[in-house]
Amino acid sequence: MKTNGNRLTSGQRWVLALTSVASLMVGLDTQVVATALPAIRLHLHASLASLEWTVNAYTLSFAVLLLTGAAMGERLGRRRMLTAGVGLFTAASAACALAPDAGALIAARAVQGAGAALMLPLALALLSAAFPPHRRAWALGIFASVTGIAVLAGPVVGGAVTQGLAWEWIFWLNVPIGLLLIPLMLARIPAAGRTSASLDPAGLILATGGALGIVWALIRANSVGWASPQVSLTLAAGVLLAAGFVGWELRTADPMMPVRLFGSRAFAAGNAATFCVFALLLGLVFFMAQFLQTALGYSPLGAGLRLLPGWAALTLIAPFSGTLISRMGERPLISGGLASVTAGLTWIALIARAGLPYSQLVAPLILAGAGVSLAIPATMSAVMTSVPPEVIGQASGTLNMVRQLGGVFGVAICAAVFAAHGGYASPAAFAGGFGPAMGACAGLALLGAAAGLAIPRRAAPAAPPPVSAPAVLETESTR
Repeated sequence: MKTNGNRLTSGQRWVLALTSVASLMVGLDTQVVATALPAIRLHLHASLASLEWTVNAYTLSFAVLLLTGAAMGERLGRRRMLTAGVGLFTAASAACALAPDAGALIAARAVQGAGAALMLPLALALLSAAFPPHRRAWALGIFASVTGIAVLAGPVVGGAVTQGLAWEWIFWLNVPIGLLLIPLMLARIPAAGRTSASLDPAGLILATGGALGIVWALIRANSVGWASPQVSLTLAAGVLLAAGFVGWELRTADPMMPVRLFGSRAFAAGNAATFCVFALLLGLVFFMAQFLQTALGYSPLGAGLRLLPGWAALTLIAPFSGTLISRMGERPLISGGLASVTAGLTWIALIARAGLPYSQLVAPLILAGAGVSLAIPATMSAVMTSVPPEVIGQASGTLNMVRQLGGVFGVAICAAVFAAHGGYASPAAFAGGFGPAMGACAGLALLGAAAGLAIPRRAAPAAPPPVSAPAVLETESTR
């Protein structure tokens, strides 16, 4: 496609609109579940472990299938696999809404994550291909803004739908959107040529098995004890499979994840900080939405609205992040931002109690939200500007996978801490576990700040990198 100056063609408008809506679906489903968790727990008689898997099944399958989804698009056709992903996501959403118990819901959420793993990378690839370089950053910025709206609105939409209709409707809403998207994508997005992109089934199996073993052990440990053979053996198997994944990726000709890139200090430290950021974010959202309802007595919608101060900082600070990075470099923004998050979450951990006035949470939520808003773009810039142009796609995919895996481990770690100190027996019992869980999130923020210190300093303010689109591409993912 070509543009006439800065005017968009009809085809470009359709590609921008359809890929943005696909991203909106994926973004909303990472957030809307948060405020529905208490209702799901009561309706399906779900345990803490089941609630964790309701979140983690989606995030884990999303994470480990992202790179495979991108490769399938290149090999089988981006438009074809994007529409297949939308169809899978839509069918899985209906299955989530119809789930008769927690096990069925978890299985359907895993399939939803597989659909999302096709949708997100292929939507980005199609959008990037539809626009010439001088207009691509603008288009990706629009795409990122739509996903940012999903991040901001997700808890509110989830709360409003759960309170006004029923929790099942947070999934039913995807069905008409998906059924409309599929024919429009087939009619309005042009088919592209295929490439000989390679799949890495051995890497996929090792990565999935390693992550699943470690996360399952973390979730199961508080029920049966850390000394239980099923926990210790599963944890050991997960670690061995993860080590096997690294070894395989170093040897194979077509790696799923370019492990050698981690030889760059900026790349390794940026990914480590990203892992910590998204670990603390998912852990925070998972428990804060429940704390507002279970310990403070707010409705689902009330809880969603009260999460907005923290997210609002993202929309206020993010537009200036590029200028700040150019002037200061990534290192002070990552370390300083995550130090701010550490302070905010430690503050929450110290004051947490049943019946706490919400007004006392506003300042620490804003402090934590502002810190995250500074850190996320800087971590992504550190990673994406540390690699040569020919591997920027692999670097982008690796960063996405690290981000999603961080979310999985964040929920699992914080839930393990929560279960060791509290429970759902009463508001006071929940608050008793919530405080230590927020302390664990603060610890993750501190680890991320330390990782940020390992990023090399910039000698002088740097000009914007010659290939800026992937940095915007990654910013949209903070949902």
